[in-house]
Amino acid sequence: MQVRRQRRNGKGVRSGPSSRRAGNRIRVIAAGAATLAIASGGMAYASTEAFGTLQVGQTTDKGMVVSADQFIKPIGTRLVINYGKIMSSTVSPDGTHLAASLADGGMALGIIDLKTSTIQQLVGKNAKADLQISGNDVGQEGPTYSPDGSQLWLGQADGYRKFTVNADGTLANPTFVSIPADGPKRALASGAVFSADGKTVYAAVNGQNRVVAIDAASGAIQQSWAVGIAPRDLEMVGNKLYVSNEGGRPAKPGETTINSYNTDVPADPDTGSATTGTVSVINLADTSAEPTSIDVGLHPTALYAKNGALFVTNTATNDVSVIDTTSDKVVQTIATQPWPESEVGYEPDAVTLTDDGHLLVTLGRANAVAVYRYTTALAPVSYVGLLPTDYFPSEITTVGNDVLVSNTRGIDARRPNNPAGYGTHDTTSSLQKFTLPSDTVIKAQTQKVFTQNGWTPNSVLKSTSPNVRPVAVPKRLGDPSTIKYVFLIVKENRTYDQVFGDDARGNGDASLAQYGLNVTPNQHAMARQFGLYDNAYDVGTNSAEGHNWLMQADNPEYSESMAGEYIRTYDTENDVLGHQRTGFIWSGAQAAGHSVKNYGEFQSFEQKPAGANWQTYYCDYKNMVETGQDTQYPIQVGSAIPSLNKVSVQGFPMFDLNVPDIYKTEIWRREFQKNGPANLNMFWLSNDHTGGPVNAAAGVADNDLATGRIVDEISHSKYWKESAIFVLEDDSQNGIDHVDGHRAPIQVISPWAQHGTVDSRYYTQIMAIRTIEQILGIHPMNQKDSAATPMAAAFSDTPDNTPFNAVPNRTSLTLGLKTMPACGEDVPVTANRNFTPPPSGKVPADQKDTASKWQAWKGKQHFTGPLAKADTAPPEQMNRFSWYEAHDWAEPYPGDKKILTPDQVPGAAIRSADND
Repeated sequence: MQVRRQRRNGKGVRSGPSSRRAGNRIRVIAAGAATLAIASGGMAYASTEAFGTLQVGQTTDKGMVVSADQFIKPIGTRLVINYGKIMSSTVSPDGTHLAASLADGGMALGIIDLKTSTIQQLVGKNAKADLQISGNDVGQEGPTYSPDGSQLWLGQADGYRKFTVNADGTLANPTFVSIPADGPKRALASGAVFSADGKTVYAAVNGQNRVVAIDAASGAIQQSWAVGIAPRDLEMVGNKLYVSNEGGRPAKPGETTINSYNTDVPADPDTGSATTGTVSVINLADTSAEPTSIDVGLHPTALYAKNGALFVTNTATNDVSVIDTTSDKVVQTIATQPWPESEVGYEPDAVTLTDDGHLLVTLGRANAVAVYRYTTALAPVSYVGLLPTDYFPSEITTVGNDVLVSNTRGIDARRPNNPAGYGTHDTTSSLQKFTLPSDTVIKAQTQKVFTQNGWTPNSVLKSTSPNVRPVAVPKRLGDPSTIKYVFLIVKENRTYDQVFGDDARGNGDASLAQYGLNVTPNQHAMARQFGLYDNAYDVGTNSAEGHNWLMQADNPEYSESMAGEYIRTYDTENDVLGHQRTGFIWSGAQAAGHSVKNYGEFQSFEQKPAGANWQTYYCDYKNMVETGQDTQYPIQVGSAIPSLNKVSVQGFPMFDLNVPDIYKTEIWRREFQKNGPANLNMFWLSNDHTGGPVNAAAGVADNDLATGRIVDEISHSKYWKESAIFVLEDDSQNGIDHVDGHRAPIQVISPWAQHGTVDSRYYTQIMAIRTIEQILGIHPMNQKDSAATPMAAAFSDTPDNTPFNAVPNRTSLTLGLKTMPACGEDVPVTANRNFTPPPSGKVPADQKDTASKWQAWKGKQHFTGPLAKADTAPPEQMNRFSWYEAHDWAEPYPGDKKILTPDQVPGAAIRSADND
């Protein structure tokens, strides 16, 4: 009764003579879905029109609004779990309990009583846990019950946590079964399965590309088999053990490869995505035999076996491979592409087969269960329809007549955590239960799924005529736009209220305006000139997700399922398994015939001069501006992705809070004046992340000034009349917002932008990316941006070519430095007295001891230097530290009664979900 994860790629079913055969393999492409989509044409609504001015968390007859351009209104009942995301789940052998591994909520495990639909026990490294363990890291698959239900094993970074299961279903006696590291490769334990007698545990050692046999009593490793790359899930059928290898087979000599956790993975030289997927077969009757391999789709993850068939979900090719377990051959491939407008992005991630012949496949990114009629492995399935779930279903099973679905993100980040507002780490999950309805009802429910996802016919229309009048945002891809140059500026981690809460024109909370007018005068000035957007949302919880959403219009399942550890990878810039097969926004621009320049975004490695620090870069910036000389500290950058490496501009650094953003701006300005812009220009200005050598507010002020100067330079150039600048945060994780933690500052800056307005329409990062695609004629990358409605309402048919004049900073850029730069401290202009004054950097006498403890904490983070990584601090601590610095250690963090030391922060002992 394990809740297994599987993928499927369905457009419907095309069987009989038209099926495409390769040996014994049948490629099944669903016809039913395409028919349904056409039939539903007048009933669904595209994203923007459906949302109007609704906010995340509000509910209509379509369902509750979430931050990913979707409504959720699941069939059946739901149990909301306010302790983070369910990463994986398993039902006990007697069907009475469900064990769910959890992440990002302070717990590692939750035990749910299925009879009462209540959380019976919480396990983790947290003071509120019912059972304490030493770590909250959890693997991608599992947990796993023994056949008799007496044990539960949970995969963690260096092995398995083994529990005794009490008679009432709760856990006790946690012990650790260690799997040694192999050089730099830790175990990263994933799926596990017991032998029928319960004496042996077969375990997928994901980080070491092997499977081991473990004595269930002693924990001793008895045998090891080398399998494919990144083994995820296991399934036993008779004397054969099947293993899904998400990274596919080992590379052959001469193949293009990209690394993933110290393993070279066969990869596409342009998109940088994996090109193989395999299932290994271990013969347990002859354990000395080498495992054999079966080719399946890309990114195989979940396995489920029944009635002589093994079902394999392939998240990247969006299909399910059906393997005949007698012949060990793929005999059928079931596509999971219910919407004809896009072939990818549905991410099938779990599968089960009911006793009455219904094959159920969860589509994680579509918030749906796809239902098929199934008879035998050799007989093509028939598509029935879709059933709605909560946010990102990832596991499915049946218990009696009940279907259980574990939804990783539940009802979005709506955990009642802080009375002052929400944060992106207020993540929830949910357990959904329903009885499978009749096929007639399923077909009726399908339309709800289409409506909730904004799947409408003709969402992606291509140009049909060359004689179309140019407009800012064309209705068809390839039609002419008045805009030729797009600039995408990516920032770090701020909520709307933190920046614009003090702008009385919008829906802000001034008490949460941590970096208001006197810290971000340029952003405020741009909002007044070009428009204020007070109902726009980032999708991701953190940077690992956020940069993916901006570059890929998705956070692929691999990255989504990594959130329980983030040890194999965090940011997936240089990890082949984090790249979707349809490419990135820049490769799409290149395919459309456009030029691209990249300034820091999605880079994966660089070389900096030894000894350079914030002060030297700051003085170098001033010297470049005053003398016209080149930088004295040139930086070399690169990417693991070939197509990005070709368009990345040298000298513009990656994330490192030791490098001021105004230095980066000067590097860009010189290149811009010399060579002009590309059609697509991407920037990463990261210092509003905070945590660098300067005070938090100084870091944000540096970022604000840098952004203002870029806009100033473009708007005074000859390119301005044909330009559009999008300013987005990668995520909004390091603060709270009174509407929703995902609400973030978004700015659209262009002669063609609506000027001086307050726009309260629901917008998201996905819509912004779709707008860029529409302007440049870039084909959408997956079903998410295909369904998104471009932000056409943010633009005008009549341009206003008035340039933007950057304003001086009002917060000192050198505030908080222990050693001032040799070129002198920065003296800002006078602040506006009608708004919250900028911080002074002084610490009250009664807070000096507390501040010193926070400085010691800060010294242990990795915000600067060659090992600099975004988001390495536990978010609850990071949020408070930045708040205290921005408020001169005079105000408690919203929701707290006093200023806390690092160890007093709720969840301070929790390993951050954002650790690399």
